[in-house]
Amino acid sequence: YDGFAFAGKVETHNSPSAIEPYGGAGTGVGGVVRDIAGTGKGAKNIISTFMYCFAPPNTKDSDLPPGTLRPDYIQRRVIKGVGDYGNRMGIPTGNGSVHYHADFRAKPTVMVGAYGLIPEKYAKQGKPQVGDLVVTIGGRTGRDGIHGATFSSGEMTDRTQTVNSNAVQIGNAIEEKRMFDALIEARDSDLISAITDCGAAGFCSAIGELGEETGVYVDMQKAPLKYPGLAPWEIWLSESQERMVAAIAPDHIEEFIKICGKYNVEATVLGEFDGNNNLTVNYGGQNIVDLDYDFLKNGFSGRIMHGSYEPTIVEEKTPNPPKNQSEWIERLGAVLSHGNVCSKEEIFRQYDHGVQGGNIVPPYGGADQSSPNDALVIRPILDKQWGIVQSHGMNPVLNTLDPYEGTVWAIADAAAKFVSVGGNLDEAAAVGNYVWPFPDKKALGSLDRSVDAACDMMDVLELPVISGKDSLSSTYRGKDGTVIEIPPVYTMSIFGRIPDVEKTITSEIKKAGSSSLYLIGLTSDGMGGSVYYDTLEGSTSKFPKVNTKVLPKTLNEMQKAIQSGKILASHAISEGGLIATIAEMSFGSNSGAHIVVPDNEDPEKFLFGATAGCFVVEISEDERIYEIFGNIPIQAVGITSETNKLEVWKGRNTSQQYLFGTLMTELKKVWQAPLKETLK
Repeated sequence: YDGFAFAGKVETHNSPSAIEPYGGAGTGVGGVVRDIAGTGKGAKNIISTFMYCFAPPNTKDSDLPPGTLRPDYIQRRVIKGVGDYGNRMGIPTGNGSVHYHADFRAKPTVMVGAYGLIPEKYAKQGKPQVGDLVVTIGGRTGRDGIHGATFSSGEMTDRTQTVNSNAVQIGNAIEEKRMFDALIEARDSDLISAITDCGAAGFCSAIGELGEETGVYVDMQKAPLKYPGLAPWEIWLSESQERMVAAIAPDHIEEFIKICGKYNVEATVLGEFDGNNNLTVNYGGQNIVDLDYDFLKNGFSGRIMHGSYEPTIVEEKTPNPPKNQSEWIERLGAVLSHGNVCSKEEIFRQYDHGVQGGNIVPPYGGADQSSPNDALVIRPILDKQWGIVQSHGMNPVLNTLDPYEGTVWAIADAAAKFVSVGGNLDEAAAVGNYVWPFPDKKALGSLDRSVDAACDMMDVLELPVISGKDSLSSTYRGKDGTVIEIPPVYTMSIFGRIPDVEKTITSEIKKAGSSSLYLIGLTSDGMGGSVYYDTLEGSTSKFPKVNTKVLPKTLNEMQKAIQSGKILASHAISEGGLIATIAEMSFGSNSGAHIVVPDNEDPEKFLFGATAGCFVVEISEDERIYEIFGNIPIQAVGITSETNKLEVWKGRNTSQQYLFGTLMTELKKVWQAPLKETLK
């Protein structure tokens, strides 16, 4: 793309965030942006994203297992930790989402993403040459973070918070910002042979991985420390933040250290890539590690793990239909105020998504900046016309019922949101993240189903998954026998280029009173896992299945229609269903809508069913919808209105039935209220 490449990564910091949410979430950001800085010979971070799963903030103390923190406290501190770290570095915190479920009450899911820009000539992974020096850059090493990876990989108990408190790293965003600036200048001066970050296992993994083709010798006594008294193994394994390791040729080291000094960044030579095919670690005159790389790479056989999947037995409990207008309005209000549908604006307003000046489509838009957009669009180089689109999708609730369909749903949701702002999946790549309970036989069975779904969907969409992570430890096991497993979380993040940022589109209604609303895509009448059923304590084994044969053509036709300029607004249908989608489109323009449920549709399923991969679009009344779209499913669902009122009818013939009507301003208050109360 004009001589540049993009890098993307999504990371988890669930265990640290469960016991120290501010530091755990903040250092999660610090780690994932270092992954971007350690890509190729160093990429510049241009986007930070977030995906959170919490227990409801009003969870009773009596429902919390011993050794856990209140979910409202975890939520507030995670939100602040993410914003304080990324924004302090001048990285915009853009796209994000928040999900709630009671089974996150012991351990939250905290995912953070980062996306970067790098000149194409520096994008390929560098390789150390024999004789290159091992250089540590950035922060000093301390005891914070020791056993961070091993603690994060185990089940949580009532003792985790006290036993593993030192495993949470202590972050310093400004230190990392200075380090990144120095590394970009060193990269552009062509001084770096190879680079990686110190993440899990610290120097052990960073230096160990860099040296696997050449062999490496290092002296841990030379490592700069935060304080004296660390044992050699502690220095070697510490996961202290803000550290990178680079391979620098001897004739470049003086200039490299000079650049680091210019930015007040510490750089220290620890050893060299010596060509001996060994990992050799000394502490002064004491040898503490001497391992042959052939053994390190091939000495252990793979662990064989067994999974067994049994479908979830779901009781069929169909709620009674609404009896009158007031009951319809009450049920709509319950859906809009549900944690998985309500406005997340209170969270987004704590983040700066405009830093670096390239924001084109913000998280929220419209007349009063209250209408949620489907994806983020930024222009990373301000004098270029092209930009980057980023979206994601997830549905932990549906994964508990059917991990295959839940994963398909998440990927279809991410793809629809990417396309909804003008993105083209032909110019995109994906990142897949699995956050699962501890991998026993049952969990591995459901994980296998999810992986199958992800692979199948990559074939359906012809979309490469280039990165990701698995975090298989989200189980709480109490000494009284209590076991709490999180709903399995599969998250698909998609990012790619858009050639012209002026051909993007936002979700709010543009021409209230003179435009029509259409449903694009093939919906399913499955209500299993829906927010509507959750609010009514209903359940069913019939899930909102995505038609994977129709989906690719729908996405392709939507992308072409948006690029034609004839679509005024677009919003992908997600949790809450069609009526919540239309309400959100109206909130951003302070307008109303008249919705008509077709004669052959069940009103509850039509309005509240949530099939991913479908859209509501706004089109001017004088446009011919069937000339804009090809041969894909299209239904007229209503018209926009200047009255600021939502009105819903059943049927289009002379026997049309009026279901209910209410003011959009009242619905908007209900939709915005939950997080205003929680985060005030």
